[in-house]
Amino acid sequence: MNRRDWIRLGLAGSALPLFPHLSPIHQRSDQPPIRLHSNENPYAPGEAARTAILEAIGETNLYPYAHYQGLEAMIAVREGLRPEHVVLGTGSSEILRMTAMAYGLQGGEIVTAYPTYEGLENYANSIQAKVHRVPLKEDKTLDLAAMDSRTTENVKLVFVCNPNNPTGTICDKDELDEFCRRVSRRSVVLVDEAYHELATHPRYGSSATHIRAGKNVIVSRTFSKVYGLAGLRVGYALANLENAALLHRYRTAINVNIMALRAAIASLDDRRFLNYSRSQIETTRSETIRRLRELGHSVVESHTNFVFFHLGRPIQEFQYSMASHDILVGRPFPPFSDWCRLSIGTEEEMSKFFDVFAEVMNTPTR
Repeated sequence: MNRRDWIRLGLAGSALPLFPHLSPIHQRSDQPPIRLHSNENPYAPGEAARTAILEAIGETNLYPYAHYQGLEAMIAVREGLRPEHVVLGTGSSEILRMTAMAYGLQGGEIVTAYPTYEGLENYANSIQAKVHRVPLKEDKTLDLAAMDSRTTENVKLVFVCNPNNPTGTICDKDELDEFCRRVSRRSVVLVDEAYHELATHPRYGSSATHIRAGKNVIVSRTFSKVYGLAGLRVGYALANLENAALLHRYRTAINVNIMALRAAIASLDDRRFLNYSRSQIETTRSETIRRLRELGHSVVESHTNFVFFHLGRPIQEFQYSMASHDILVGRPFPPFSDWCRLSIGTEEEMSKFFDVFAEVMNTPTR
């Protein structure tokens, strides 16, 4: 059985994946595929994090309480908060899960943009919470005014992904600040800032300022993206004391593991790697956007480590074709069924992508 047969077999068995938010593509090549589908950082982790991970091996016989408190304290100092305002999780995915349970149980309704990162909605659906989707605007940005209007007295949580996944767009900081002030009087506002460190545009701003002001706002962040610790699973929430205490009640893991904690602590102080990682991603992203536009594709301006572009053909067909060349690209994001979310890889990986892209796009669709 050759590589293409394996791919077809893998796809045939993945019609109903256990985790529907993940890509259905299962590569069966003897060579590792180029991964441009999960928004991972190809330049990481940094040297400080690698050293910390190795050193932590000798501590894996110990419970990680001290390091847990140490990371909370570091984050709190950086944000001008107390450690009690920080809630750690196994990736920001656990933060979203805790928040969905905390505010979606007992009939709590949730408002979210559409499409956006599906993690919170998937968790909300698993506990049978009612979710209201608000479509994006024509320019692929979040329609905050419509989300505000949709937040009735039954809505307990409003989810804002900023920058948004899969589109890569940001909310104007003044508009989002006013939205948070107004809507947080009626509901908890969760702002997912997974790509916070990559958003350098002057019109972008973090919503953490509202927590310092005691507002009903939660901010989630992760070490998975710019710091490149996706495989270690460490994220955190910033919240006022009442919301932080409630999130702790719904934690699904007792502690983040000691290697993840040590790597996260080292990463927070590693400005050199942060700047290198961000610079490499920005440079390669700009070149990727330039080449896609040169080929006639509409591309949404991105503030993340991925781009969202108009493919002009069904995304699932394109996924399968690219996978047959050992390149994985983003999953479908309805209703944009002919758009593609493409993660930014290394210069070499993106060069290989464009070589295969030209071949695949010149092949007639079935």
